[in-house]
Amino acid sequence: MMDNESFENESISIDKFTNVQSLDPDERSRLKELSKHVLAWYNGVSSRRVDLVGDYAGNELFLVEGDSLLLRIFSDPLLDFHDGFQLLHACYLVESFLRGLIQRKCNFHIAFFGEHEELSVPSGVSDLQHQKFLLARTAIIRHLEKHLPRTSCNIELHKFLSINSIKFQDYLSETGIYFVMCHDGARNMQSEGTLFDKSLDDFKKVVARRTVISRFVRQGYNVALINGLGWQDTKIMTIVLEAGSWTVPDFDLAASLPKLKNSACDLNDVISQSPKFTREDEGLTERDILGLLVIRQLSADSKIGNAASATASVAFLQHLALLRHLPLYQRSLKNEQANDEVLEFLSSALPLANALVRSSGWVGTTAGSLCNIGDMMDGRLLNACYRCVRDGAPPLESSPSKTTFDRLLKLAGLPRREGLLFATAPATEATESVPSTVLPFANEVFDKHLQCIRLTVDDDASSRLPSSSAKIFSEVSHWHNLKPLKTPKTTAPVLDARQQKWVQKRKDWWLAEMHKYAESLTDAVGVGLNPELVGLSVNPKKNAQATEGIQSSALHRGAGNKNNQQKNAKKTAMLEDIAARKKKTEEEEAEKAIKAWHAKCKAIDDAKDPHVRFLRANNYLKSIEKSKKDVTLPEVRLYVVNCLLFIWIDSRAKAKDSLDIAALIFEILNRLSQNTEYITNTIAVAANDTNKAMGLPFAISNAHYPDRKLAFRFLLPMANQKDLKIPLPSKEFQLLHCGPYMDRDIDAVPDPRVPRFTPDGWQRNVLDSIDANKSLLVVAPTSAGKTFISFYAMKKVLSADEDGVLVYVAPTKALVNQIAAEIQARFKKNFQNGGKSVWAIHTRDYRLNNPIGCQVLVTVPHVLQIMLLAPSHAKTWAQRVKRIIFDEVHSIGQADDGLVWEQLLLLAPCPIIALSATVGNPESFNDWLVSSQGSIGHDMVMIRHPYRYSDLRKFIYQAPKSSKFEGLREDSTKLTRLGLDDNPGFSYVHPVASLIDRTRGIPDDLNLEPRDCFLLWQAMSTHRVRNGRDWDPTGLLESPSDLPDVIRKIDVIQWETRLKELLRTWMADRESPFDDILQDLSKPIFHTATTDNKELAKTTLSLLANLHEQNALPALLFNYSRGDCERIAISVLRQLERVENEYKNTSIVWKEKVKEKETWEKAEEAKAAKSAKKPIKSKKGRRDEDDPDTVSKQDIPADAAGADTNPLASFDPNEPIDKFSFANKKVLLRSELADYAKRLNKRGVPTWLIEALERGIGVHHAGLNRAYRQVVEMLFRRGFLRVCIATGTLALGINMPTRSCVFLGDSVFLTALNFRQAAGRAGRRGFDLLGNVIFHGVSTDKVYRLISSRLPELNGHFPITTTLVLRLFTLLYESKNSPFAVRSINSLLSQPRLYMGSSERRFEVLHHLRFSIEYLRRQHLLGSSGAPLNFAGLVSHLYYTENSSFAFHALLKDGYFHNLCRNIRTKRLRILETLMLVLAHCFGRRECRQASMEFIEHVIKRSSSVVFLPKLPAAASKILQDHNKQTLDTFTTYAKTFADQHIKGTEEHLPLTSLKVGGNDSSLRMLPQQHSPQVRSAFVALSGHTDAFESISDLCRTSRDGIFLEESVIPYIPLAPSETPSPLNAYLFDFYQHGDITALEKANGIRSGDVWFWLNDFSLVLATIITSLRNFMKIDNLTEIEMMEVKGIAEGMEDGKENQMVEAEKVEGDGPTSVPQASKQSAPKNVATKKTKKEIAENWEDVEDDEEKEETSAAHSSTGTSTPSVAVNEDLGTPAWDDEQGDGGSLRLVLEAFTELKKEFDTKFKVIWA
Repeated sequence: MMDNESFENESISIDKFTNVQSLDPDERSRLKELSKHVLAWYNGVSSRRVDLVGDYAGNELFLVEGDSLLLRIFSDPLLDFHDGFQLLHACYLVESFLRGLIQRKCNFHIAFFGEHEELSVPSGVSDLQHQKFLLARTAIIRHLEKHLPRTSCNIELHKFLSINSIKFQDYLSETGIYFVMCHDGARNMQSEGTLFDKSLDDFKKVVARRTVISRFVRQGYNVALINGLGWQDTKIMTIVLEAGSWTVPDFDLAASLPKLKNSACDLNDVISQSPKFTREDEGLTERDILGLLVIRQLSADSKIGNAASATASVAFLQHLALLRHLPLYQRSLKNEQANDEVLEFLSSALPLANALVRSSGWVGTTAGSLCNIGDMMDGRLLNACYRCVRDGAPPLESSPSKTTFDRLLKLAGLPRREGLLFATAPATEATESVPSTVLPFANEVFDKHLQCIRLTVDDDASSRLPSSSAKIFSEVSHWHNLKPLKTPKTTAPVLDARQQKWVQKRKDWWLAEMHKYAESLTDAVGVGLNPELVGLSVNPKKNAQATEGIQSSALHRGAGNKNNQQKNAKKTAMLEDIAARKKKTEEEEAEKAIKAWHAKCKAIDDAKDPHVRFLRANNYLKSIEKSKKDVTLPEVRLYVVNCLLFIWIDSRAKAKDSLDIAALIFEILNRLSQNTEYITNTIAVAANDTNKAMGLPFAISNAHYPDRKLAFRFLLPMANQKDLKIPLPSKEFQLLHCGPYMDRDIDAVPDPRVPRFTPDGWQRNVLDSIDANKSLLVVAPTSAGKTFISFYAMKKVLSADEDGVLVYVAPTKALVNQIAAEIQARFKKNFQNGGKSVWAIHTRDYRLNNPIGCQVLVTVPHVLQIMLLAPSHAKTWAQRVKRIIFDEVHSIGQADDGLVWEQLLLLAPCPIIALSATVGNPESFNDWLVSSQGSIGHDMVMIRHPYRYSDLRKFIYQAPKSSKFEGLREDSTKLTRLGLDDNPGFSYVHPVASLIDRTRGIPDDLNLEPRDCFLLWQAMSTHRVRNGRDWDPTGLLESPSDLPDVIRKIDVIQWETRLKELLRTWMADRESPFDDILQDLSKPIFHTATTDNKELAKTTLSLLANLHEQNALPALLFNYSRGDCERIAISVLRQLERVENEYKNTSIVWKEKVKEKETWEKAEEAKAAKSAKKPIKSKKGRRDEDDPDTVSKQDIPADAAGADTNPLASFDPNEPIDKFSFANKKVLLRSELADYAKRLNKRGVPTWLIEALERGIGVHHAGLNRAYRQVVEMLFRRGFLRVCIATGTLALGINMPTRSCVFLGDSVFLTALNFRQAAGRAGRRGFDLLGNVIFHGVSTDKVYRLISSRLPELNGHFPITTTLVLRLFTLLYESKNSPFAVRSINSLLSQPRLYMGSSERRFEVLHHLRFSIEYLRRQHLLGSSGAPLNFAGLVSHLYYTENSSFAFHALLKDGYFHNLCRNIRTKRLRILETLMLVLAHCFGRRECRQASMEFIEHVIKRSSSVVFLPKLPAAASKILQDHNKQTLDTFTTYAKTFADQHIKGTEEHLPLTSLKVGGNDSSLRMLPQQHSPQVRSAFVALSGHTDAFESISDLCRTSRDGIFLEESVIPYIPLAPSETPSPLNAYLFDFYQHGDITALEKANGIRSGDVWFWLNDFSLVLATIITSLRNFMKIDNLTEIEMMEVKGIAEGMEDGKENQMVEAEKVEGDGPTSVPQASKQSAPKNVATKKTKKEIAENWEDVEDDEEKEETSAAHSSTGTSTPSVAVNEDLGTPAWDDEQGDGGSLRLVLEAFTELKKEFDTKFKVIWA
């Protein structure tokens, strides 16, 4: 939380401990130094709270440090190790935790370290408890060792001496674990005191645990904290400590490890007695044997001599007999304080038992016995048995328990105790629990789903509800619906001409912005968009029938008719004439093309250097390849070959490695051989001569085009053609060097449905499925060709009619903008009816075009959910939706928004298309989609295509240790070389070299390019014989002879498949040559470590310069920290500037050029002065130079011509010099760049970002200005920007393909999923034949892991949340049970959740639903028939804050805010501060690390932040406690009801190993039993717990197997600090107090990249509350459009700047600004930041007139970004909800207080972010 440097200055003295003087002076000194540095380091280490599976690990292997796991388990407050010793409860907790990991698809091992044994023991325990914990550790390890291998979970358990042991280091190298899960020793919030309030031994344990963590971090492993880990549905939320950011000292672990208190003596001599027992009783278990050995050894040691110890021994054996036969549910015993005799017995027995199990002979001796050591002792049962034996009891009749007891006494050598066996007590019959009742509820739609749930209804409950709760809630409008439900349409004000011009200006401005963006996407810059005009299609069947009818009637009429024959003859003659003219035209065009080529060829031949000739010719070739009808195409290709032959001969003569040149010749000759349409005989002969001379496998034999003389002299034939021969066998050459040039078509056939390209087979299957109106799941890698799918589906909808709607759902707003721009560039349509448009954007931030009037809506998941759940759409818009496209559908696995994706897939009212490149479990995901789509009558098809179009080649970059950057090197004659091989600093990584962990297998998407396949084949062939055995029984490795002469990509794919099959068999066998293969393929790879961020910033420029030199730019550089992206960009920028300044100061050439420029300018000024006396005629139609709309198409050639006139005219000494800039100035006019800079300056974009743009460097992350990000995207696509440093959000579908992709540094978020998403950007289809993937600052081990990783499997979520239930009722009630509403509810309630995988769990969902309804009823939010009541709208509007919204509602409903705010006008500051504190407890809750509590006083001293959120005010705390208690009662009733109706039998199996516990002898009545719990797990009940639950967390964590309770969807929040394991971060409260961002970063530990988002989120919450209250109180009758525009202050500020830009633009004849006067009114009491006219009325196509007026009115009713509001002292009228007592605490004052709070909060935000 604070930096370690400042921490080390604090006084950390172990002298505070009273027993520190007992330490040896040297030991005390070592401990003092160690504790100081370890704690300082740990306090400053970087950390993130993440979803361990979805955000981080996926299915990567990680290691659970065993003693950390046990410390978590032993610290459970419900576990009784005090009077009892409930070992089985501890064992159950361990298995439950491990099962929780497995259920969430974790892949992990467990490791115990001998030197960590004492670290499993919690703090502050007695000596006897200490022995209990040590024995429990031994017993649990033995239990897991024995039973885990029998499960199907593949968990491995390992034991090592220490972290530094050779055995453990070998384990790390073999397995390649991803991270380690550890405990840092910090305590939860319930523990009091500081770190120094512990004992010295406990303090040493904390230091030792953190030293252990430092050891793992030092070796490069991240550490996930097991303390504080929480389950949230399918997510595992915890803190991850990042290894890469810190240099870790080598701390001395031995100095802090407590000395072992347990004797480690080996007792094999004692164990040797056990065979005697087993011979006499073959049914003995390990528990029995251990008990007998303990008793006999204690007896031999004379520790069982007196009567008391003998009684304890007998009681212990009796307790062993009961453990075997007593049912588990009867072991829920009342607590009995342990007798002194029992304690004395345990003090001897526990260490002895521990030593016995740990002895080397134990496992072998007990091999044949059942291992039940995990239940070797029950302390409560032992206490009860001692009391019975001591007090005496009449003998019990014969029973299995008695028989076993007698045998144990005999084997132990103790006398039989007839009268002391059992003390029978009168049976206490369990009383019938009174069934819990629920409030009345009946709804015909929901009732049919809830029939399976039988409940007792309290019919009189309704009469006891307060009258206010009967008031049906029907807000004026739902804030996200487009149309008001009951508000009459408002009359728009009449705008004068000036105002109308202003509105039009706004529209035109935004149209121009989107137009430019669309041009950059379609390569139409300077040309203009040319969208396809989509018309309504004719039914092909009807059209065919009509044609057939016309033809048949014509034949009937025309039989034998001479007139018809004459007409046909004329028609034939006419067609022949047309054909002749067409042929003549083609011949004339061909002649022109040939003449043009001859002229161009002559100009190219003027260059003497063949490299220059090649580059010029190749550029010309690219320009004519777009027109496949150019007759000169084969000849131009031959000329390019001719240029390359000169280079090839020259390189051969100089003995250079020039096979890349031969590969280029291969590519062009391959194209010639494939397309022979215009090949002449001369061209064919020349090409065949080349093929023969070089040994290439091509032959052209069908040259039919008329021959002509070449425009150049071809090099061949020549005297010595042997010099042209490629020095490799043909197939080897093709595989090693020609892979990127191979034919990539896979079953490609032309299809008239997609005339722009030739689709492969899988793409035609997609088209067929769309035509058949089926649902689709398409899984294909980036660049495979998925883009056309969406646009084909759009065209289908557009051409069908004018009403159908396609919705495109994208995960990010940036992708929404991009897709909308592409639609604008592709399609246009003439609508017959007004109010229609082709497309619209609808996100939370803004709207463009009318979302209801468009046919293609592009949006984000949250908005689509709102629209589908809007009652006003149920009978209109929702029924028009014909298809929904879910792009990047793997987002369903995200922790934040995945639930919404899943709900949308269930709510979809039409066929869907789900697209993704990265689904780890496509088959199971598709199975779920088949089920959900099938339930509504849609067929579901999955289409997979695993192959990229262009291959990716991976490299590790190692920066030079010392180098001086002097500028970028330019070599205009250098040929582009694919890849970065043999380039100093780059190390090629063969994908197979990453398979260091055999157990991981080969991922399905580990694709090999042809070169990879050959190198693998070569290595396998070399090592195929090992230890005299041939490991290639099929002969696959003989040679690649089965490949054809001309190898295609599909041939390589098939060969790759066979090679992988053989390689898998080698991986599975330890005796195979697999390790030799890895060693061969790994030889050229650099072995690097993770680089810290500072070093990355320094070395990135050298990497970029190297990529520039290799022509490997453009490049995307990914770093997953927003702050680091900016820091790296700044570093590169400043380095370029510094070196450029040095050059300018020292270069004579530069200084002379500057002088020439100055002289030229003076001359030009003199000319201008002379010409100024002459009148200048203005050119009509010339654009104003100050017009910011940049240069027209006509200006471009004029600008260029002017620049060519005199080079000095375009020379600007203030511009970046080319050699110090990555910008490609050839593709962008200077005026365009100046225009972009001007616009970004007006938006407040930092100057350095604009300066970086001018040097070709961009930054892209979600925290940057929206307009700046779009400029970066456009300039990168145009090729001006060649460097972009970005976070992973750019990889989510943004169209910024690149030649190289660089991963800069390691991160928690550099995962298997994000790696594939980002790496897929490399290799631009149509631009690059090969993509480069480069790792810089990432350790080699992490590189291997990423390449060999498997994609994480998609998990689902619990689909029914309480807010969703409320919204469904609103949809149903307000739409009057519309068919769409009914179908949506049926769809949601009929489907299993995704990760359950079984419809059997549906009952749990329905029970949860029914008690969510009960909760809403009791909170006065729902009526008895399902009508929404009271504040239902406010809660629904806050859906994105669930469960915080329900806590807020409880405070509002119960009058807390009324009481607090009654004096807002007299005690404003105090009330606002208290209000802020309460809201900070409810919203935006962020947990700190538990360890942060220990040294908080050091942080507070240096900061204005309080860091940890102070306690709630007592009154608020009481209300929320009561609310949580009511919620607990409701869901406890749910659990009891579910258990009663659906759970049969008792709980008797452990949750992971399924080991049965206990017996069936239920006749025993001698124990002080409690009532057997119905809901609580019987294992937890062992520690004395009943069905009386303390909290909702307690209920959810300890419910028995079979009862599903998902804590994250139960409407409550745990109160801090009493109910939270970690303190809550006070960042919101602190910001309100001081407004200091620096303090938030340093003291509160908030990352700079997150501050903006988190504060804006809270501002949005305030805006939502205020707007909802105003609507509820009927102050505002806001339209649906206005309600939709509620947003946080940050977005409002950004919008305000854009509005100012529009307003500042001049309108002809209107003076400086044309803003309508209505929009300039002041609104001092802002309620909510709201979008203005920019998004409200941006229908860029025809829009219905009344909607246009309505939106215009909304735009001019307020200023900037503020919603219309009223002053706080105005007459608000009678509120809809007020206090009944009239004591002044009215809702109007609550509204006033919230309005003031938002004003204060937003003001601070504006000051900081201005």
